[in-house]
Amino acid sequence: MLDAVRRFNLYCGGGCLPPRWGLGFTQRVPRLYTSGQVINEAKLFEGQGFPLDFIGLEPGWQSRSYPCTLEWDSSRFPDPPAFVRTMKEMGIRLNLWTNPYISSKASIYGKILPYTGSHTVWGGVVPDLTIPQAGNILIDQISESQVGIGISGYKIDECDGYDRWLWPDVAVFPSGNSAEQIRQTYGLLLQKLTTDLFHRNNTRTYGLIRASNGGGASFPYVIYNDYYSHEDFITALINSGYIGVLWTPEVRSSKTGEEWLRRFQTVCFSPMAMINAWSSDTKPWSFPEVEKEVKEYALLRMQLIPYLYSEFAKYHFEGIPPFRGMNLEPGFNIKESQESKNSDLTKDPYGEAIIKEIKDQYMMGEYLLVTPLFTGQTTREVVLPGGKWYDFYTGRYAGEGEIIKVTPGLGKIPVFVKDGAIIPMMKPVLRAPSAGEKFNLEIRYYGSAPGFYRLYDDDGETFDYEKGIYSWRNIQIMPDKKGKLKGTISKAEKGKPDNIGEVTWKFMTVN
Repeated sequence: MLDAVRRFNLYCGGGCLPPRWGLGFTQRVPRLYTSGQVINEAKLFEGQGFPLDFIGLEPGWQSRSYPCTLEWDSSRFPDPPAFVRTMKEMGIRLNLWTNPYISSKASIYGKILPYTGSHTVWGGVVPDLTIPQAGNILIDQISESQVGIGISGYKIDECDGYDRWLWPDVAVFPSGNSAEQIRQTYGLLLQKLTTDLFHRNNTRTYGLIRASNGGGASFPYVIYNDYYSHEDFITALINSGYIGVLWTPEVRSSKTGEEWLRRFQTVCFSPMAMINAWSSDTKPWSFPEVEKEVKEYALLRMQLIPYLYSEFAKYHFEGIPPFRGMNLEPGFNIKESQESKNSDLTKDPYGEAIIKEIKDQYMMGEYLLVTPLFTGQTTREVVLPGGKWYDFYTGRYAGEGEIIKVTPGLGKIPVFVKDGAIIPMMKPVLRAPSAGEKFNLEIRYYGSAPGFYRLYDDDGETFDYEKGIYSWRNIQIMPDKKGKLKGTISKAEKGKPDNIGEVTWKFMTVN
């Protein structure tokens, strides 16, 4: 099954390879923040010691939204180029919210009107993006006033393929394509337009999209949704991997510190580590009773960037989804056992877990098995595939091809690793490494089986990897002549990227 998904992703262009900074931490600020407030937000994160790589600006950055002008609001952002420059000097990139429905007050309204549909959305005209002229008008606008001054990405809203919120089936478009055809592909068309713009600038981006579809694997966008069930967010993250796209269980507001921490733990093991505070103005430390644990996981996310970045490289070059359901995991037993046949599912809902879908645990990359807990839970059952598995935090043996019960406490999200797992990690920094910046590695090893891992490296920001300017470094754990395990890492090829500094080894499992 994994090979089928892998080949589909490669057929669609291979998975996206985000910039390193895209795998860091992001905060989306309230919708009417000014440039001064955004700058202060970044300073506040720095002062609190919380990581932050990019900030998302919500609708108020535009002069009008719902519908949009795609133009800066001069009262809140009087000097956009200077503002973007200041943020970059602080090491922070900016992501802009928008939707593609154009206000009659927009400067491009007259130009784009002939290429729009018969119906409006939020009172704005709908560009027919299957017509090149419509896309070019949009791209010219954002290229000159936004991407051209250093904006690093977009959050594209309100492109869901649903006729209640968008145009009805009777809508007519100048291309002659049906309302349903355009509605179902609108998210993909928007992703392609913006991705192509960044590609022409040789600058990688990483953003958010309200709706995607099969075939969207190569676009550097993560799906989000205004629906807010934590449990269903995890199911969505898992299910998205089957069609090669990404989903984030974003954090907004919570009723309790427990809920805040549980949501935060899962977002740190997802494609995009994000707090969306557009309406709540929440901060990572909004619940003081769990602030210490929240910071711990935010910094752990930063430590895992070398591992995550390598897994996204496999997504791009090999088509292997970096976040995937248990059915795609080698060693997951799909054969029905006699025990599960006779189980009473009202008493033991995990009785058929071996043969049915599992919606509350998933793989992050080659080695990490993530098993979230939700508000009110103190104990959960975990289905371990075949082979030995170990606790990520302690290295202790957890089980082998069985269902185990764990009670981790509020401060932990249970994570397990395979026998022979190699997890390359870096120091818990506040920013992802920039292009050309060396970083030290701590390579963790679990279990007793010989281990092998391929570590990916490039400049982390451009598309030069498409020209072959990247490297794979082989990491191995093998017993020496005396039977003692020893780690080695290959050198980067001559002329290839080499951003790895000092390497230390940490053998997690005590045998």
